[in-house]
Amino acid sequence: MVRRIKKSTENANLQQSILDTALKLFTTKGYFNTSIQDIRRDANISIGAVYHYFAGKEELASALYDSLLEKITADFLAIKNSHATAHDQCKAIMAHLFDLTESNPAQMAFMLHAKHSEFMPTVTPICSSRPFAIMREMVQEGIENKEIIDLDLTIASNCLFGGMFRLINLRLDNTIAGPLPEQLEDVWNCSWRSIAANPDKKI
Repeated sequence: MVRRIKKSTENANLQQSILDTALKLFTTKGYFNTSIQDIRRDANISIGAVYHYFAGKEELASALYDSLLEKITADFLAIKNSHATAHDQCKAIMAHLFDLTESNPAQMAFMLHAKHSEFMPTVTPICSSRPFAIMREMVQEGIENKEIIDLDLTIASNCLFGGMFRLINLRLDNTIAGPLPEQLEDVWNCSWRSIAANPDKKI
């Protein structure tokens, strides 16, 4: 039993190593400029090890996308469940994504910069993914609770989070100096006041 657990752990670690290496290369060299041989070489493993887990580069990219979405979804659900108001939930989401941009820019770049439809044609677009749905749910509940003015949900969500994503993209492009968490309060206050039912309330 101990040997089986050890083997399972080793397999999981190797698979994660392949995903981590692919993430680094996809975001530095680009998907189309990265080969399975590049991933094998950078991960210091055999080509057979890569194909043991993934049939090819597209399947590897899809697995990477799914694993990152799963992690972000879990983070967002934890945030949603640990805060009582739309104000606090949405601010915590912004704080989390700003922190993630600084701590793991490759992950954010792959999720937000990559044109996934060009190499994963069947994947769910990022804007239709579960994490974005959770963000819209928070805004919808804010409208229903009258924290947020009665706006079209798409408009309200973009007013609240659109500036945040623009700043994240600028940061990933090294167009603006960071770190983004230092700008959180100013960005949040501007975003929230644009849709708040009571913008003069202390936030």
